[in-house]
Amino acid sequence: MRHKLAQSLGFLFVIAALGAFSPAVYAQKANMLEIEQRLSQLGYWITKVDGKADASTRQAILAFQKVEHRKRTGVVSAADMEALRTATRPQPKYRGGPHVEVDISRQVLFYVDGNGVVEHILAVSTGNEQKYFDEGQWQTAHTPRGAFKVQWKYNGERKASLGTLYYPSYFNGGIAVHGSSSIPAFPASHGCVRVPRFADKAMYQIMPVGMPVYVYDHS
Repeated sequence: MRHKLAQSLGFLFVIAALGAFSPAVYAQKANMLEIEQRLSQLGYWITKVDGKADASTRQAILAFQKVEHRKRTGVVSAADMEALRTATRPQPKYRGGPHVEVDISRQVLFYVDGNGVVEHILAVSTGNEQKYFDEGQWQTAHTPRGAFKVQWKYNGERKASLGTLYYPSYFNGGIAVHGSSSIPAFPASHGCVRVPRFADKAMYQIMPVGMPVYVYDHS
């Protein structure tokens, strides 16, 4: 009985192994590797280019779809794949030294290096323009447009009345670029610029006090 059970388990293991190396599975992994490689080459934030989709892969796909004005699904369609293969790195709106740009219309953040190259691209979620009640009064969830500078920062988790902010870099009063576990494809914050958790600490580190932050509607 034990011998037959061992034979059955061995057979199932072989079948599973063959499935793992089947042409369909291999093609799917190879396709994901190409997607991650292309996104990374264009500046979209991928934590590890290895053909294994993770949170950064989905958010990078979403950021690409936002930048290219495509349907925001977080999944690469055949048409998206063709667009990805011929896409070019986005251009910043502003020049000069290193700075951050937040494109409200497209819901993306650009980190621009000293050479004027968009080095990092992240999907973000900004103010949803809805009314909310906080600190004894009604307020509007609005992300201000304009030219700002990082005013102060908090290294770690900061508890606030509206929730926890991870590694916030404040650029206009209580408005900050900060990490969040919720980055939908649309504006959903109370006014801050939410970035994915996998990038929050790194963004904190590359946004020193005094760095320009430009917030605008894409035209």
